[in-house]
Order: sequence, then structure tokens, then C-alpha cells
Amino acid sequence: MTQIRKSASLLAIGVPKVLQLILNVSLVLLSLVLSFLLVKELMVFGRLSIEAGIHEYTSLLESILLFFLYFEFITMIVKYFKENYHFPLRYFIYIGITAMTRLIIVEHHDPVSTLLYSAVILVLIIGYFIMNLTPRERPDSSWFFKKI
Repeated sequence: MTQIRKSASLLAIGVPKVLQLILNVSLVLLSLVLSFLLVKELMVFGRLSIEAGIHEYTSLLESILLFFLYFEFITMIVKYFKENYHFPLRYFIYIGITAMTRLIIVEHHDPVSTLLYSAVILVLIIGYFIMNLTPRERPDSSWFFKKI
């Protein structure tokens, strides 16, 4: 019986470590790919700003916002490693706001869709505001259940 417990405890310790290693390697590879795409988008942005006239502002804005999306994903991966293997929620909100802004710029033909995309941005901003109002650590429940 003790042998089964010992092997189960080794399995309980070993599996999460292996999965964490797989996740870390995958995130490093993803950050390398995103860095390549970031540099590529920077070159596209440079080419568009030199060659394009005033009429190509939407593709220029699309290129800038795509650059920021890549940049935010890379920043989120860096923060993951710096904050002890934890993804901060605020970076997901930043990415969502940027992605929705890019979608509004690119797909602004239908007014109803544009209004819905704007509502999504508003919900994300309200969520970010609420997230900043609440403390980072869970408060002790004694503030609510005071002993009389």
C-alpha cells in the first residue's frame, strides 16, 4: 500500500512539472514566432508609410494595430515568466480592446456590427475599471462577518 502511495505522490508531483515544461517551451516558441511577425509588420508599416498616400490610411491603421497586438502578446508572455507563471488578466483586456478597435477600423461597413463592437469595448473597459477597484489579494471574510 505504501508503494502505491509513493508512486501516486511521484506521479502527482511529476505530471504538473512536465506539463509546466511543455507550456513554457511552447510559450517561448510562440514568442519567437510573434517576434518574427512583429518585425515583419514593422517592415510593412514602414513600406506603407513611405509608399502609400493619404488614401491608404485604413491599411496603415490596420498595420499599426496589428503591430500592437503582436507587441501585447509578447509583453503578456514576458509578464507570464516574470510574475511566477501567471497571466495577468489586464493584458487579455488590453488585447481584446486593441483587437476590437482593429475590427472596427477594418470592418466598419455595417453600423449594427460597429455598434456591437463598440459595446464590447465598453464592457471590456468597465471590466478593467472594476478589476482596478478590487484589491489584488482576496480580503479576509471577517470584514463582512464581524463578531458582535
